[in-house]
Amino acid sequence: MRAALSRLVHEPGEYLVRRWNWKSALTSSLTRGLIFLFANLTAGWRAAVGAMTAEWIFRALTSGFYGSITQTMGEVEPAWQGSAMAMILLPVISHSMEFGVHYLRGTARLKASIFASIVFTVVSTLFNVYAMRRGAMVVGAGTQSFAADMKCMPRVIGGFLAAVPRLVVRSLRRGIA
Repeated sequence: MRAALSRLVHEPGEYLVRRWNWKSALTSSLTRGLIFLFANLTAGWRAAVGAMTAEWIFRALTSGFYGSITQTMGEVEPAWQGSAMAMILLPVISHSMEFGVHYLRGTARLKASIFASIVFTVVSTLFNVYAMRRGAMVVGAGTQSFAADMKCMPRVIGGFLAAVPRLVVRSLRRGIA
């Protein structure tokens, strides 16, 4: 894990710029914009659309960097260490800045919006590490196209959803044996 963090700090041009993850920027902007839209609908459609637009712009600019961090953490062995580091690093960085953006623009339902975004981050970060360890949603030399990523997504989502039950069954089997 130290090696991965060192690469991010000492080689930002390679790991944060060249590997800027446009797939993450695209999907994160779309989904998180909708989170802010729905979280702010009770404040009126203008407030909701304003919050959504701010989130689209913010995430379009930043999520590619978060995706490259996630991709780097997805390469860490053992896998749980990379997942744990991503779960700590990304929320601290992204939600601090996200809060600042929405506070400054006066997002009406700021607490609800940020809370929903944090919950989404917990799930999406774990999912993205899982998917990236299986070759989906990664960028760089030798990676597959976005269309190929979307084609394999039902299998990846199924595997992700089954991961916890499989872990429980494995633990129970070890406990019985």
